[in-house]
Amino acid sequence: MPTTLVFVEHQDGQIKRSSQELLQIATQNNQKTLAVAFGSHAKSLASACAQNGAQEVHLVCDSKLDHYNSELYLAAMSVIVEKTSPQFILASSSSVGRDLFPRLAAKTGAGIVSDAIALTFEGSNLKAKKPLYAGKCFATAEFKNCSSQIVLMRANQIPLTTVAAGAGQLVEHSLPATDLKTIVQEIVKGSSKKMDLTEANIVISGGRGLKEASNFKLLHDLADVLGATVGASRAVVDAGWVSHDMQVGQTGKTVAPTLYIAVGVSGAIQHLAGMSGSKVIVAINNDANAPIFQKATYGIVGDLFEVLPKLTEEFRKVLGK
Repeated sequence: MPTTLVFVEHQDGQIKRSSQELLQIATQNNQKTLAVAFGSHAKSLASACAQNGAQEVHLVCDSKLDHYNSELYLAAMSVIVEKTSPQFILASSSSVGRDLFPRLAAKTGAGIVSDAIALTFEGSNLKAKKPLYAGKCFATAEFKNCSSQIVLMRANQIPLTTVAAGAGQLVEHSLPATDLKTIVQEIVKGSSKKMDLTEANIVISGGRGLKEASNFKLLHDLADVLGATVGASRAVVDAGWVSHDMQVGQTGKTVAPTLYIAVGVSGAIQHLAGMSGSKVIVAINNDANAPIFQKATYGIVGDLFEVLPKLTEEFRKVLGK
């Protein structure tokens, strides 16, 4: 049975959805699924890893790993890969994943594919489908002559389901001594408590049609009712209305929620590249010829300042909020 090692990302003591997806897809494809988690609280994740199919949970419970440091994480991952010799290594195509795993690939001679949206296991080989040219076409990547095959997956690509629980056998490792060139002194977190855009199941994005920054309150009101995360187009980020971490698009974050609501967003190709993987797209715009309607599942042509409050009120009634 092939062995798949899944790098588990977590926040506030919870496994991120993207990591759950990877554990489940490995289990569903009859892999010997190994989870790996870092940090002083990593042991608390063992049960959740097992519930998502992990037969073994490899831990490095060191407080030095509570904050990401590329040198320390690379040293820890190298030890675990050497001891487990996995055919496949899966991780999220997150900022951490895109920084850590190319380093690991260079060090171990592994092959790597990033931004995958689908996986196919074929015995000892793995195929990864990924978009190219801002989603205008797709390629299927294969590996040849690699020590391991590493794939970084975008979040929200795989529906979560119930899988057979794994044994969740704990295997603890020590962090090897590392001559650090960089030290993380402090992490300054943003004030928002909303789920990250890439993990969110519902995203509501605003564009220049909102006219000014204060009108983003309309989006936040609807987001509070739906349990959604608010995003934005590049135009309003460049205008300084909202912070860059809210930007959806080619130069921002790529999202694939179940529901994406675009409010006052015209639909420039760069924005579409970041959200076209959404399952259902609802567009609200007063311009019937806006490009966003070409991608929308449902479109509302009208004044967003009239439509949005009514939509929020109707959802409150339906959801009892």
